Amino acid sequence: MVFSSSVFLFAFLPAFLLLYWLSPRPWRSLTIAVSSFVFYGWWRADFVLLLLFSAVVDYWIGGRIVRAHAAGATGRPGRWLLLSLITNLGLLGWFKYANFGADTFRELLRALGFAGDFAWVDVVLPIGISFYTFQTMSYTIDLYRQQVRPAERFIDFLCYVSMFPQLVAGPIVRYSLIADELRDRRTTLAGIYRGVLFFQIGLVKKVLVADALAPFADRAFDIPGAIELGTTHAWLGAVAYAFQIYFDFSGYSDMAIGLGLMLGFHFPINFDSPYRADSITDFWRRWHISLSTWLRDYLYVPLGGNRRGPVRTYVNLALTMLLGGLWHGAAWNFIAWGGYQGCWLIVERATGKRPWYGAAPRLVRIAVTFVLVLFGWVLFRAHDLGHAMNYAGAMLGLGNGETDFAALRPGPWADMLIAGLVVWLLPTSQRLVPRAGLAVVLLLQLLFAFAVAVVQLAPEEIPFLYFRF
Repeated sequence: MVFSSSVFLFAFLPAFLLLYWLSPRPWRSLTIAVSSFVFYGWWRADFVLLLLFSAVVDYWIGGRIVRAHAAGATGRPGRWLLLSLITNLGLLGWFKYANFGADTFRELLRALGFAGDFAWVDVVLPIGISFYTFQTMSYTIDLYRQQVRPAERFIDFLCYVSMFPQLVAGPIVRYSLIADELRDRRTTLAGIYRGVLFFQIGLVKKVLVADALAPFADRAFDIPGAIELGTTHAWLGAVAYAFQIYFDFSGYSDMAIGLGLMLGFHFPINFDSPYRADSITDFWRRWHISLSTWLRDYLYVPLGGNRRGPVRTYVNLALTMLLGGLWHGAAWNFIAWGGYQGCWLIVERATGKRPWYGAAPRLVRIAVTFVLVLFGWVLFRAHDLGHAMNYAGAMLGLGNGETDFAALRPGPWADMLIAGLVVWLLPTSQRLVPRAGLAVVLLLQLLFAFAVAVVQLAPEEIPFLYFRF
């Protein structure tokens, strides 16, 4: 079920909110959990069992970690944590990377000259498994570190794991951030107001900008092998995709934050004007903040961070970004994208967290950073590494295609202009809402009404991009 679908907007959400607000306070976590199972099971009912299994296992292991700490059993908390990591990473590895492993092994056999093939049934990827797996892992890791109190009721923990507003595409919410609200939360009129406003902004981003740019970006990237792609078309396609993925993903985050506020939860900011970054380091402080901070706290720092000298710091940065790329998907281009980001972070770390163009004026630094990010998005969006290289070559004028402006018609020029103005001139929505005045509210109400009309007229639903990760 997609947030921007008519089924969600006009059936599921009103029914859920009415049921939630009418539920006695002690039952509200149960109401969220059951409703989330309906929401998640709308796609594949059997994967609800996988979600429930993850919650049961980590709740049980979390209790064993707490008891081991209380008993002073040296080594036992670590063994329970290891069981949690093996279980979670095992599930994630199987569902997300089994097909990739089989395809890679098949290609290796062919390269070695072995004829024939082996039978393999593709594994279906459960939507959101990357997000809720990282959430449950953060719970057991924080209990092991004794940085959070355990959930008092299983239903509260189940509510945390399955909460539909951020279940399938984040933000990645750590248990410690909402532990108190799971135990006791209040739904206020101010919270509902802010939540509705957040949700409206997210819907406008998704429907009126991201979905409008999607066909143009797809046309550019779906040219076979990017061989006949002209330079201008290549650049415009890359920019269109950069805007599409930002407005799609930040729009989802806005909707998730808004839905959380309607229920009394405060989810973390996930985007902070990332295309205004003046370095790649700055970009990762602003883009998908819940993931970048998760990787920092649960991977980069445990690896040693920057505490063991410059060489080890560079290695840790490279490993963190490579694994971050792999987290996004089981394909070599995602790994290459992570390596690309890691290389720039290493270069900037070696120059004191400043880019090699750090002496330039800020506007120039922002422009250069955006171009570097664009080439990264080419790796991210391309069908494979060969396609990415051809596409990047076309951007550099090395392709075989010619610039044909007729091929760029109809083009989303108004959408591109609006997206650029919002990205570079307006404050990020996740900081704008708390300061929004009446005029902004009225304008957004009008945009929301228009977005609903577009949803009603849309011939098909366009899923959020991060559903596939």
